[in-house]
Amino acid sequence: MKVFVTGVAGQLGHDVMNELAKRGYEGIGSDIAPQYGGAMDGSAVTSMPYVSLDITDAAAVEQTLEQLHPDVVVHCAAWTAVDLAEDADKQAKVRAINVDGTSYIAKCCAKINAKMVYISTDYVFDGRGEKPWKADCKDYAPINVYGQSKLDGELAVAAALEKFFIVRIAWVFGTNGKNFIRTMLNVGATHDRLTVVNDQIGTPTYTFDLARLLVDMIETEKYGYYHATNEGGYISWYEFAKEIFRQAAELGHTEYDAQHLHVAAVSTAEYGASKAARPFNSRLDKSKLTEAGFTLLPTWQDALARYLKEIDF
Repeated sequence: MKVFVTGVAGQLGHDVMNELAKRGYEGIGSDIAPQYGGAMDGSAVTSMPYVSLDITDAAAVEQTLEQLHPDVVVHCAAWTAVDLAEDADKQAKVRAINVDGTSYIAKCCAKINAKMVYISTDYVFDGRGEKPWKADCKDYAPINVYGQSKLDGELAVAAALEKFFIVRIAWVFGTNGKNFIRTMLNVGATHDRLTVVNDQIGTPTYTFDLARLLVDMIETEKYGYYHATNEGGYISWYEFAKEIFRQAAELGHTEYDAQHLHVAAVSTAEYGASKAARPFNSRLDKSKLTEAGFTLLPTWQDALARYLKEIDF
């Protein structure tokens, strides 16, 4: 199986390439930079084939995919800077990447009869209520520009293809990039008091674990919409931060223990408005994974423990 992966300089693309290598599949990575620009961590992705591609260039997408003719495209590339997406001068670029680029890839996959995996987000919903969002729910109502762009990307994939996996994830972290855990560790190391919101609820997703599931998926023809995060229950960002510091302190980093760092819970309103509205309910119902026979991801607590042992802090 030949698999073309976009966005390999990011957290998920990096891990998908390594998972493909682990299983002996032919993985070809791509991103906009002239050469691979992710973490030079000695993992397989750093030496696997790489193609520079601007996904907003329709002709380049068509030429690249027709030439390589992969069996599967795993589309991890996206504009993910949620607050910046609200800026009027950025919105055309956000759409060009998340909507147009996705559409070009989907149409080309249809042409070459390739499967496509599109990574999406709980932000396609409005984040109201407390009920977990089901994978096949069509009550779309994005509350920010990023969410709308990812929804329009979903719609482009579903319109162009039958052989697609649309996989919505939330609260992502991986070794190759910035994320909430790194932010907490950085800020916690230089402050003795932090405030973290406790009224936005969801579940973290470790890209190392998600990559395994995505490759499991492309080995099948169980197409459709899925929700995928780690197991371990729904939590607030505050609860996530507390567990990050607890585990870090347990590993010997005493600067994060309760004697050195106080973490206070605040509401989103108290914390102060970010540029983009954030969903309060990021709970994703993952029952469809079980119904389709896929192995669920480990708990987020276990994922966090493994992640902390992987990174330098």
